[in-house]
Amino acid sequence: MAIGKLEVVLVGAKGLDNTDFLNNMDPYVILTCRSQEKKSSVASGEGSEPEWNETFVFSISEGVEELFLKIMDSDSVGEDDFVGEAKIAIQPVLSEGSIPTTCYNVVKDEEYCGEIRVGLTFTPEEYSERDCEEESFGGWKESSY
Repeated sequence: MAIGKLEVVLVGAKGLDNTDFLNNMDPYVILTCRSQEKKSSVASGEGSEPEWNETFVFSISEGVEELFLKIMDSDSVGEDDFVGEAKIAIQPVLSEGSIPTTCYNVVKDEEYCGEIRVGLTFTPEEYSERDCEEESFGGWKESSY
């Protein structure tokens, strides 16, 4: 059962390790919250200082603890390169309601390799009276005598 919606504003990154030696890298981010996965657009040619300014929405249920951000470099030939990743604890935004744009460390092989800027907003799911009635009666219908 969902307990609300998590809105993630992916702003940008800075100081990323450039995985392309001849060109600027073309970074994108894979955002994962439990089994839900979303992908940002590719910041073509923006190198180690990409800007995305994109918003993603995840359904949050009991027990969700972290949001994972995996930064990749899109390559036209061969496989995309792994740049680094960031883990963001969900609990602070669940209790605060929102966290303004904040820089989170990007790590690769346990080493710092840049920062990613993300804003978070949590909106709890509200139950209407009708939802409660339907849950209480489970679709039970009064029979006529």
